[in-house]
Amino acid sequence: MALPDFWSDQTAAQETINQAKELKEWVAPLTELTRWSEDLEVLLELAGEDEELAGEVKTQVEKIRKALDALEFKRMLSGDYDKNNAYFELHPGAGGTESQDWADMLLRMYLRWAERHGFKTKIVDYQPGDEAGLKRVLVQVSGPYAYGYLKAERGVHRLVRISPFDSNKRRHTSFTSFFAFPELADDVEDIEINEDDLRVDTYRSSGAGGQHVNTTDSAIRITHIPTGIVVQCQNERSQHSNRHSAMKVLRSRLYELRLREREDKMNKLGGEKKEIAWGSQIRSYVFHPYQMVKDHRTNVEVGNVNAVMDGEIDRFITTFLKAHQGENR
Repeated sequence: MALPDFWSDQTAAQETINQAKELKEWVAPLTELTRWSEDLEVLLELAGEDEELAGEVKTQVEKIRKALDALEFKRMLSGDYDKNNAYFELHPGAGGTESQDWADMLLRMYLRWAERHGFKTKIVDYQPGDEAGLKRVLVQVSGPYAYGYLKAERGVHRLVRISPFDSNKRRHTSFTSFFAFPELADDVEDIEINEDDLRVDTYRSSGAGGQHVNTTDSAIRITHIPTGIVVQCQNERSQHSNRHSAMKVLRSRLYELRLREREDKMNKLGGEKKEIAWGSQIRSYVFHPYQMVKDHRTNVEVGNVNAVMDGEIDRFITTFLKAHQGENR
């Protein structure tokens, strides 16, 4: 990276930078752990002469333990695409405004989670709800192991609360599905996309404001006719940029479809798509009559609903991944 001609090939340079980042994800914490361990040895010697340092020793041991747990967890993310960037989609179930508002709440939760982990996020496609919330959203999450983490969230998420849209203050149940898949390089598995197999439509971007709105018909919808896969992108300012982003998503979706067909297992990579309704949820978020978030796959329960909705979902993710380590999902 220090060579004077490093940036002469932008693509190769970016690949090298990404490789360096991936290696630093391991080297940096290992170096830090080594330093902490050396500090602990010194602290233990001093504690033998000063009993008041016992508390510091305990704190240092706990810090090292947590850091080791984090590295061990990262080691489990060894699937073919766990280290890749990711895309995720949210689709509200039946229920109109109530479910669309729930999808919007989940979008905020995942964006806050990504922010906590230092991931970059980009809304690729967004369709607002009729009165509130959203009908559909596609988000790109960039950072080491983004897909490795987000694959644990695939499934249907259920909300129970007193509806703010019900004048009679009745309790409502809403459902939204979360679907994640990895971002793939253009040359992965030599995925070939025949232009004759595509139907490309342009339309005007929509939304409540900001990045979701455009004044020209620059948004792109691409339909892959043989498979029926539809991808959309409206975040960029030009048709060319939106088309490029949409083709990246389509390539990832086609590769995911190829794997599922090859292994004859619908939930191998993209996750099993269930009906967005009762009995299919992976997690329940109960706001009323009590407050509790429960993951039905691992039985993990968290009473602080507000913290969960603010992006503190690592306990659900880590518990699920530990229970399924070794699976190349």
